[in-house]
Amino acid sequence: MEEHQGEYQMKNSVMLTITSLLSLLFLTFHLAGDIVYGYEPGGLSNLIMPVLISVVWLYGTLVLFERRAGYIIMLLLSLFSLVVPYVHMSGKGVGGASRLANTSGHFFFVWTLLAIGVLGLFSVILAARGLWSLPWRRPRQSNNPNMDRPVAGA
Repeated sequence: MEEHQGEYQMKNSVMLTITSLLSLLFLTFHLAGDIVYGYEPGGLSNLIMPVLISVVWLYGTLVLFERRAGYIIMLLLSLFSLVVPYVHMSGKGVGGASRLANTSGHFFFVWTLLAIGVLGLFSVILAARGLWSLPWRRPRQSNNPNMDRPVAGA
């Protein structure tokens, strides 16, 4: 049996689905950490907005799979996810000078920041590739029943 190069390559859209779902998972872990460490209040506002954003992200990832709207949702939210590590690493950051130093869970908190950055950037690349690979226009379909018939004498 002959092996063909690329026979076992994963589809771009499947990789994007996996990275989007992992990003969403790590962002929820991270938000929980923000609330626990006091960066965010644990109020109703931190329930409503993250849930709505997560539902839109899930819908774009799972229901609008391989559609233009799904790629756009994943691209925009992946770009948004890149803001999270940037905000936390700005200023004092999350290293030894931060108030998180020497607390339990500090390693996991920082690790989720790094994972969110990597997955977010990779998802941006995959979503852009997915959008680029779609046809620019849909073929027009005529409502005229005579358009499908061959012209006589032609």
